Formats: sequence, structure tokens, C-alpha cells
Amino acid sequence: MDLPPTRIPTRNKRQAMDWSLVLVSQGIEPVIERPDEFNGWGLSVAPEEHGRALEIIRLYRSENRRWGLRHPIAQTGFVFDWSSLSWVILICFFYWLDVRVDLRTSAMVHPADVRHGAWWQLFTAVWLHAHIAHLASNGTIGFILLGLACGRFGAGPALLMSYIAGAGGNLLRAIFPVNTAPGLGASGMVMGALGLLAVQSLSLWRQRGHPRKFLLTTLGTGIALFILLGLSPDSDVTAHFGGFACGLLLGQLLLLKAFARPWIKVLCGALFLAATLLPWALALRR
Repeated sequence: MDLPPTRIPTRNKRQAMDWSLVLVSQGIEPVIERPDEFNGWGLSVAPEEHGRALEIIRLYRSENRRWGLRHPIAQTGFVFDWSSLSWVILICFFYWLDVRVDLRTSAMVHPADVRHGAWWQLFTAVWLHAHIAHLASNGTIGFILLGLACGRFGAGPALLMSYIAGAGGNLLRAIFPVNTAPGLGASGMVMGALGLLAVQSLSLWRQRGHPRKFLLTTLGTGIALFILLGLSPDSDVTAHFGGFACGLLLGQLLLLKAFARPWIKVLCGALFLAATLLPWALALRR
């Protein structure tokens, strides 16, 4: 015998829509209930999903209690997190500093130096850009892709894994130096965020109610964006490919339930900060 849907009350229409999009992004399909003479706005979910839905809403409310940075994108299952703006501010700061103080000599990826132990260049090079157009391109695209990745996985995990993916792309460039010139730029990190989002499409498809057409559309869009943005003839294709591939692999790790815990997200944010400061401390000493 099928049990009737379970109701989750909400304060108003906007909260009902916000919570419904959050639940959809986690594979639960609620029905928005309009107010009647007995009840106000609310959501109805399947009884077997009621407990998980309440936990998802609890985590969502705890993450957004102080900061109104996360905004569901209607009818997509994605959430945009404005935390990515802090990353844009950081790369602009490093560009401003690089114009005034020569950071590139010790911070760019020199393949020969990396192979001889200068591992910090894999990370420091992510923060540098050759010129203002290079900065504007990565900043604009990265703001959007990282914002979506932060909305799906949390700011800490998304920034950390995208950053590691960018370093992974630089490592691939150092191991297989098709171009022996020094490398710099956040493109590998941006491609890493794109890889994380491509994995997000796979996770949504696995949940009930997401047809194969959704998988082909979203995953195909991710690959098409990589071809469009990452395979430009005048770009560092090796670093882009490495960043995208690392993003796909690390995105699978982020799908583990452990990364949904608030303390894990805080830890990832702390590791991202440490992975930024330590390489720069080593680079500037040399």
C-alpha cells in the first residue's frame, strides 16, 4: 500500500521555491503546495525521502544562516554561490601586485624547475596572468563556473578541488613540456571547475526522475565548453586538459556523503587557504 506524501511547511512562496530547488539538486523531487484554508505554503515529498529532505534543508539553512550568497537557479537543479567573487578579487590582487613587484620569476611554472623539486610553482602560477585580457577572460569565466561549483559542493570543497585540478594541469604541462616556455594563469583551475560541474550532471542523472536526455545535454555541454574554452590554438592546451581531467576525477570524490558535512567544508576552506599561502611563502623565499 502506497503511503501519502509527507508535507514540509514553509514560511512563504519564495522559501518553498528555494527549498524545492535545493532538494531537486540532491535528487529529491518535491511538489510545491499552495496555501489553503488550513495550511500555508509547503512542500510534499515521498515518505521514504522525508528524513533525508529535512536533513538537506537543515544543512542548507545552516550554510546560509549568515550569508545570503547562495541562490538556486530556477528549473536547473543548480545553485549559484557568490563566494566565487572572492576568488576573482584575489586573482585581481595578485595581478595588481605582479605589476608592481616581479612575482613571475620565481612563481611561474618552469618545467625544468618543477622536475627538480620546485613544486610550489604548480600552485603559485595559478594566481598570475600575462596581461589584463588574460585576467579578464579567466576572471569572467571562472566567476561563473566556480560559482556553480561552489553552489553544488560548497565553497571550501569546490575551491580546493578546482585549485588542486589547476595544479594538476600545471604538473601535466611540466611532465610533458610540449611548450617549454614558462606557464601561468588560472585557466587550469577554471577547467577544473568545469570538470566538477560535468560530474555534477552525472550525479543528478543517477537520481530518480532525471532522464538520459538530461545527461547527454549537460555532460555534452561541459565537453563542448571545454573544447571551446580549453582547446584554443593560442592557449596552453596541456594545462587545460590536465585541469579538466583532474576536475572530473576530483568531482567523483566530492560526491561522497562525507563532503556534505559542514566541518568537512570548513576544513577544505582552511586547506585551500594553506595551499595558497605555503607555496607563495616558498616562492618568495627563493
